[in-house]
Amino acid sequence: MAISDFFKPVGLIEADEVRGLLKEKRLEQYNLVDVREIHEYAEGHLPGAIHIPLSELQMRSDELDSSRPTVAY
Repeated sequence: MAISDFFKPVGLIEADEVRGLLKEKRLEQYNLVDVREIHEYAEGHLPGAIHIPLSELQMRSDELDSSRPTVAY
């Protein structure tokens, strides 16, 4: 399975739109992925976020549910 199987081409989504999505849906309904480096994640992250550094995303894509929308930050 390729990384592109998890992500559909989209434009940028404004922070307010993401906040709305997070409020409307339960965490089990989407993948919330923090793609920052370890030290950045350790400083703070959104509750429920899966930590997969961008450099590891392709190798670890099997950790994401491809049937759910994905929010990466």
